Parts: sequence; structure tokens; C-alpha cells
Amino acid sequence: MLDLIESKIFNGDRLTFDEGVFLFEKAPLLKVRDLANHVREKKHGDKTYYVVNHHINYSNICILTKVCDFCSFARLKKQEGAYEMSIDEIVSKALEYSQFGATEIHIVGGLHPELPLSWYEEMLTKLQKACPQVNLKCFTGIEIDHFARMEKISVKEVLQKLQFCGLKSLTGGGIEVMSERVRKEICTVKMDADGWLNVARNAHQLGIRSNATLLFGHIETYAERIEHFERLRKLQDETHGFMSFIPLPFHPDGNRMSHLPGPDQEDILKTIAVSRLYLDNFDHIKAYWIVMGETTAQMALSYGANDIDGTVMEEKIYHMAGSQNPQQQAVDKLESLITDVNREPVERDALYNIIKRDEQHNLIT
Repeated sequence: MLDLIESKIFNGDRLTFDEGVFLFEKAPLLKVRDLANHVREKKHGDKTYYVVNHHINYSNICILTKVCDFCSFARLKKQEGAYEMSIDEIVSKALEYSQFGATEIHIVGGLHPELPLSWYEEMLTKLQKACPQVNLKCFTGIEIDHFARMEKISVKEVLQKLQFCGLKSLTGGGIEVMSERVRKEICTVKMDADGWLNVARNAHQLGIRSNATLLFGHIETYAERIEHFERLRKLQDETHGFMSFIPLPFHPDGNRMSHLPGPDQEDILKTIAVSRLYLDNFDHIKAYWIVMGETTAQMALSYGANDIDGTVMEEKIYHMAGSQNPQQQAVDKLESLITDVNREPVERDALYNIIKRDEQHNLIT
């Protein structure tokens, strides 16, 4: 089967479900690497994208605190470690980070039981006014679904209201793995795959681009990873609204799945490579350095990844799950990570438009 898969890759033909599973289960890692690197270089050459961005996790108070076994971030309102930022604090944080020349603000939080949609509308409106040059990439699919349920309106109406206030793109998280078997075990009553795909579909139809993720390396099978890829690929055929795919390695610390080891480096690299080969209609595969570490992210640039994410500044979700990776990377360090493995660094914005700066690092418009 490997010869057939190689022939398909070089001819630009689409892989089948069984071929995707074969790559995980039986294909040698270095062979999968070479095939994925071929596709990566055919699409992008040596170009490797990064963004000057910052993360704001506005609150970890969440109605699903006792539901999601994999989560180390969520807290009940009066539980130790719970926090909630005010809108003024969020705007102040955004302005502080904007001094670094950020072009993207990445905002996610828990499913807060009390904040109304109007609070998020006010937040976006004030952020857009304070930082008009920044793309507001905010909320996971499940947050959007939560807002709709809280307000008793449709997902489309929620997205339209937030878009009017400045929402430009969705972050892509909140689905973990689309397998219903897995979801029944690790996040019993959380929104299902159809619900998440419905949010993405509605967003894309409104012109709101999004990313897509996979939380892997816990109890899912290889076939369930390919099932996840298959459903993403099908929606991308329909809407062409996904910008990038982001494989997220499971971190076991501080959650109810801490007995599991999490994926090793080989599994991380193979997952990136197979995603590049199977998700043939996705332009970008991201090696998110903050969750896999600098060394693995560098290696991933030869396993199909063509994006290393960004400066990040502050990140709470993975660090509360045990990530020891630094929370901030200066632009020169990110560029060095890329050039040290003979790739070409290219700064982008949240929508993959190329960014140019002058010698003082000011944006050239």
C-alpha cells in the first residue's frame, strides 16, 4: 500500500481513510516525513510563517469544570485558582502587548455561567477601538455555542453580533477529538462534533475564517484521528474557510487523565506529517511551539508543518496542564528557530497576509 500512497501523493491524488490509518500504523516514520515534506515544499518551499500575537485567557470559570477529564484550566467560580478579568483589564493587557507590534489578539476562556453576550460584544468593541490594527481572533466553537444557548438565539445570530463588534476569526479549539466514543469518555455532555462543525460552517459562510485543531495522544485510536481529519477535510471542501490545522499534543498534568503519559516526540511528528498528507485542502499545518517545545517544533518543519505560531506573550491553558515551554518568544528568537533549520521566516497576520516592517519594526502599509 505504501507504493500506492506515494504515487498518489506525487500525483496530487486524495488519500482514502484506510490509507490514512496505514500511514499511522505501518508506514516508517522517515518515509512519512519525506512524503509530508514533499507536499510542504510543493505548497510553500522553505517559507515558514509566524505571527506577532498575544493570548488573553479572560477567565477560567467554566460550567464544564467537572465534565472534561483532559482539562487542567477550568475552575468553578469560588474554587481555588479561579479568576475573571474585567473588560478594562483585557483592554489594558491588549494595549500593553500592542507595544510589541502585535497584529493578532487570541482570546479564549471557559464557559462562564453568568456573563451575557453583551459583555463579549462590549469587550470586542472596546478592543477594536483601542487596537484597530489588530485582528481579533477570539473564541472556540464551544464558546460560540455556549453564548447561543445562554441567549436562546442561533449560532449564526451570535456570530453576526460578534462580527459587527469586531470579531475577525475563530481560534479553532473546543472539539478535541470528533469520535463520539472518545467524547463519551473524556467530556460526556460537551458539545458534539456536529455542533462544532455547525459553528465553523456558519462562521465561514459569514466570512469569518477559523482554524481547526485535534487534541491527540490520550485514549483515541489512529482510526479516530483519521475520522477527525476526514470530517475536517469534508467541511473544508464545502466552505474553504479553514486557514490552518493545529495538532495539539495532550498534556496530562493537573487533570483527571494524569495517569496517561501523553504522546512522545515520534507520535507528535507523525501526526503532523499524516495531517499534512491527509488534509490536502488545508494550506497551513502549524507546529505550535508552545505546546510541543522548540526542538520538536523545529523538527516538525521537515514533517509537513509550515507555521510555528507566534510570540504568544502569555498563555495559561497549556501551562496549567504542565507545559514547561516559555510563554514568550521575541521575534528574533522565533526567526532563529526557523533559520537554524534552513527555513525562511515570513511574518504574517492572523489571516496569512504577509507583514512588512521598516527598520524600526513599524508596520509598512
